Amino acid sequence: MGFVPLIEVSRGGLPECQHWGAVAVANRQGQVLAQVGDPYTVTFTRSTIKAFQALPFMQSGGARALGWGPGELALLCASHNGEPMHVEQASRMLASVGQDYHALRCGCHRPLFAELGLGTLPPGFVPDERHNNCSGKHAGFVAHCVQQGLPLEDHLDPAHPLQVAIRDHVAQAVGLAPDQLAMGIDGCSAPNYAMPLAHLARGYARLAGGAPDTDLHESLTTLADAMVARPELGSGTGRHDLEFMQVGQGDWVSKTGADGVQVVGSRSRGEAFALKIMDGNMVAQVAAAVEVMDQLDWLDAGQREALARRRSAHIVNARGLTVGGRRAVFRLQKTG
Repeated sequence: MGFVPLIEVSRGGLPECQHWGAVAVANRQGQVLAQVGDPYTVTFTRSTIKAFQALPFMQSGGARALGWGPGELALLCASHNGEPMHVEQASRMLASVGQDYHALRCGCHRPLFAELGLGTLPPGFVPDERHNNCSGKHAGFVAHCVQQGLPLEDHLDPAHPLQVAIRDHVAQAVGLAPDQLAMGIDGCSAPNYAMPLAHLARGYARLAGGAPDTDLHESLTTLADAMVARPELGSGTGRHDLEFMQVGQGDWVSKTGADGVQVVGSRSRGEAFALKIMDGNMVAQVAAAVEVMDQLDWLDAGQREALARRRSAHIVNARGLTVGGRRAVFRLQKTG
């Protein structure tokens, strides 16, 4: 499948685990600028395409008509923690079109801040669909259907007009034809699409740096502006996407996806990279992403220091003893 070792974990001086993956770096024109492994490895994109799934709503003028600003648009693109700020924002978005969480159809799960060990839940807590990390995306789906007079009951069906439009817009954003996207169903029950990493990177180069060669330019730029302005709504307390965008000081548009997918675009460069960790390990995913940014010369000394703990680390046991380490074992191959 084109995967090679990216991150190695050692103990006692011996390799203990290897996390394999692939990386593609591309510009807005779709040129592959650098790679590790096969840049055309096909993978499901998971939550990394949320900004592209919002395009039918944005292109129709839906956000403008509702007066949605950076907060609402950041949540459209979010894989959020389910913290109060996220739940309250989702509620306001739904209320603006006369709906509540019952319309979301995304199911519910324990908030990510609890699942990731970033906080605790009060006794007797019962989550609802607003706590789902995808509730902002789904609030956008609901808003678009209400505005366009489309049925809500089956709006996640791949044959529903909303989902047909989303597939078309996702394909346009990444430079593929709709029938070139393999489809599966995501954890939130919405259709999700698989594509080559190089095309996912191209889509993020356009999201981050604009797409003046398409009619998506204004929508993509507005969404990227929101993601950068309100990164705490796009992920949440303690999350690496929040840290990446804060450390990037407005230049980086960062988005994680489940099972080892990560995309980061540089606004000033009009470039982006997409990576996939084969075994889905998030620690390795984040470490590899920081290593890619450093090898691309995106990091200054302060940024390198700020992200050092995400990139490589000593492994410390329950007694506080250093027993191993984690390091990158790849070099980007420049191709463009």
